[in-house]
Amino acid sequence: MTDVHVTPTHHHHDHDHHHDHGHGHDHHDHDHHETHEHDHHRSGPWAQIAAALHLPGYGHSHDHGKIVRSVSPEDNALAIRTVWLALLALGVTTILQIVIFVSSGSVALLADTVHNLGDALNSIPLLIAFYLARRPANPRYTYGYNRAEDVAGIFIVVSIAFSAAYILWESVQKLIHPQPLDNLPWVAAAAVIGFLGNEIVALLQIRVGRKIGSEAMVADGLHARTDGLTSLAVLIAAGGAALGFPILDPIIGILIGVAIVFITRDAALAIWYRLMDAVDPRLTEKAEAAIREHPEVRAIHRLQLRWLGHELYAEMVLELDANLSLLESEAILDHVRHHLYHDLPHLSKATLSALPWHPDQRIHSQESEHHRVAAETV
Repeated sequence: MTDVHVTPTHHHHDHDHHHDHGHGHDHHDHDHHETHEHDHHRSGPWAQIAAALHLPGYGHSHDHGKIVRSVSPEDNALAIRTVWLALLALGVTTILQIVIFVSSGSVALLADTVHNLGDALNSIPLLIAFYLARRPANPRYTYGYNRAEDVAGIFIVVSIAFSAAYILWESVQKLIHPQPLDNLPWVAAAAVIGFLGNEIVALLQIRVGRKIGSEAMVADGLHARTDGLTSLAVLIAAGGAALGFPILDPIIGILIGVAIVFITRDAALAIWYRLMDAVDPRLTEKAEAAIREHPEVRAIHRLQLRWLGHELYAEMVLELDANLSLLESEAILDHVRHHLYHDLPHLSKATLSALPWHPDQRIHSQESEHHRVAAETV
């Protein structure tokens, strides 16, 4: 059990007055400050395109409710739209590379084109997961289908790992058995197209994934970025070959392969955390801080947070002042819940229950105590 630092009794009235009349103002000021801090990132051609696509962080709406809390159906619709846009961008990139391949006949371009086509197909599990998340909960899947998003992340991480292994293998082979690059102008053109297409997808998916809290989408965006770096390496290799330094091709390939290994590690760790119901400790600290704003809460009996896809769930058992009535206790819980929605932007559901606070005696949970695990308390 984690004790809460209780505010002195003579501040009780001031605390209530602050929450009744100043709570929304404080959060509004905070959000306004954050909005001001990021205004300089919302200008230019990319901002205009993003606003037209209704991407998060690029809009003209200042509705307070939308700022402090993400709405899950809107997030899911945004995620689906983002994946479709990513598929479209990678599809156009692949078609352009096919046209260049037909014109040049370069085997190296064919390999890169096939690789990009495979990457486009890798987004399909993520798209299926977001469509599954639309289905309502049922007696078997009582939490719904949001976890499918994290399962899709496994396929994406495996795909990133395969990319790293493939690039390292090919680079080492070229280092041992050097091969000249033919049709250098065509190779360079395809490399630029591959880099731009994948980087657009990476920017889109990483930004949206972080906005809605989807680690799977972030991982897919990182995968696109690795492929963009691979295409950029081809461009550098083509330049090196034109200058008489073909050895640059395998060297750059090895360096990028090593970089992708680290990206794989980070993506795998993020998906592992989601599958194991782990959360950033700072989220737990934020939740505890929000609870401590209420002096009627004397102790935190249990505090648990978990991600299901890009939705955050909270389950808490709080010990309240024993002199509060049932109606007053429910009002305090609702106030705490409201505070949590403000401080945890991705919070989708918060289940709170109350116990009477008796520091010197235990009058609750006696009958079921032997069924409980002692480690469940925080």
